[in-house]
Amino acid sequence: MPADFRNEKLIRELTRQASIFVGQNSNGTSLITVTNVVISDNAKTGKIFVSVLPVHKEEAALDFLKRQQREFSAYAQKNIKTGRLPRLSFELDLGEKNRQRIEEISKNG
Repeated sequence: MPADFRNEKLIRELTRQASIFVGQNSNGTSLITVTNVVISDNAKTGKIFVSVLPVHKEEAALDFLKRQQREFSAYAQKNIKTGRLPRLSFELDLGEKNRQRIEEISKNG
């Protein structure tokens, strides 16, 4: 199986499992959405990008996710049937945030 296909499949599964994990473990004071997963070329590291609503809860949500990184890694290893998973970290999706801001500006004209 080519590496690109394997990475795409892993990205899809990491996105799905991260969404499930966040939904099951967050306290519901904010909406945390997994927007993207990026894996390095050598598949040793990866970033899980999230958006948070309301925006003023971003810092608290990111702190929560960073505290949960080890638990998520164990959860993902258990639920994703693959070899070794990349070392994962959670990050705010600034690209998504910028896209939303541009959309808001264009609506308000």
